[in-house]
Amino acid sequence: MTAQETQAPPEKHVPSPLKAWLGVAAITASLFIFLTTELMPVGLLTPLSRSLDISVGVAGLMVTAQGVAAGLGVPFIVAWTRRINRRTLLSALLAVLALGNLLTAVSPSYSLILATRLCMGFASGAFWAIGVSMAMRIVPEHHANRAAAVVMSGISIATVVGIPLGTLVEAHTSWRTTFAIWAGVSVLVFFAVASLVPSLTSENTVSVREVFELPLKNAKLRTVLIVVVCFVLGHFGAYTFVRPFLEDHASATPGFITVVLIVFGVGGALGNFVAGYTVNKSLRGTFAVGAAGLLVALLLLRTAGDAEVGVVVALVIWGLSFGTVQLAQVNMTLASAPDTFEAAMSLNTMAYNTSIALGALFGGLLVDHVGVTSVIWFGMVLIGAALLLRVLRRS
Repeated sequence: MTAQETQAPPEKHVPSPLKAWLGVAAITASLFIFLTTELMPVGLLTPLSRSLDISVGVAGLMVTAQGVAAGLGVPFIVAWTRRINRRTLLSALLAVLALGNLLTAVSPSYSLILATRLCMGFASGAFWAIGVSMAMRIVPEHHANRAAAVVMSGISIATVVGIPLGTLVEAHTSWRTTFAIWAGVSVLVFFAVASLVPSLTSENTVSVREVFELPLKNAKLRTVLIVVVCFVLGHFGAYTFVRPFLEDHASATPGFITVVLIVFGVGGALGNFVAGYTVNKSLRGTFAVGAAGLLVALLLLRTAGDAEVGVVVALVIWGLSFGTVQLAQVNMTLASAPDTFEAAMSLNTMAYNTSIALGALFGGLLVDHVGVTSVIWFGMVLIGAALLLRVLRRS
């Protein structure tokens, strides 16, 4: 992703070009592993629920638990660690992630898994707040936006490779083996960050009180955060339960589900790429087109029935639209508060991850008490609200 409408934090010590871009690559790998771990249960809900003897809705709380911690904890963590070297902090966050994945793989009870996911969520939220800023600081200022784009491409890579790969591994082994493998990958990324990312002193001087005062003083940021909440609630309320929906309505096999998740991810990568050019011309228009595409995709998925071609087309449109909206909302957030970089990102992270959690929670309640189809309508209502708010509000 890009942050064309933002200003990169000033840099004092720029490493060699090779070392700088290797550091950016390590930070990108960090985003990949954090996001893959957070959303891995999306592709594993059915086997997880069967293995642990719980409902699909309850299994979805794995996403909720990590999202709650990532969202609610990040403003405090970013403020409390404002004097800690950012390379040291990122290394510590990756260590927590590796341990959490390992504990999930060997946990004898679902309650312990949820507790572990909460701890992992704190680490995930802190990374989202500092990761892009770190990448922008270690390259020359005129390459800062390019570095941000490279790092945020980790979202598409995780969707294209990470989550479908986890589903594929589970289909041939077990969900526990899947999390054990990602524990090992987390360790590898830890060593990459420790060896490739240069030392970065913290440039965040915003206290907890000042972080929470930002949306009160900044009307543009406040509007953007409300839009983000509606979009994420709708998207993840539906996407978290895409596997049980396809199994119920299209009699989808694990292999077909893996394919459509890959299709979704490829679409997301393409949407991200295309939007990288359109956000410069019209940030508001890019978001509006992407949100409208999400609505079309959900409606098509609802009406496709058991037609596999229709399902694939719906997931392509869904992925393209998600990639577009994802890039636009990050740029919207950063452009609304360019002088308080990490603080704005911490609020974005709080809104985004808390909404992931609530989307999974509300979606799970709907699945268990109304039916899996209800999450599609839930997604359409919330995404429609985000679209209307963004189009109608000029602030």
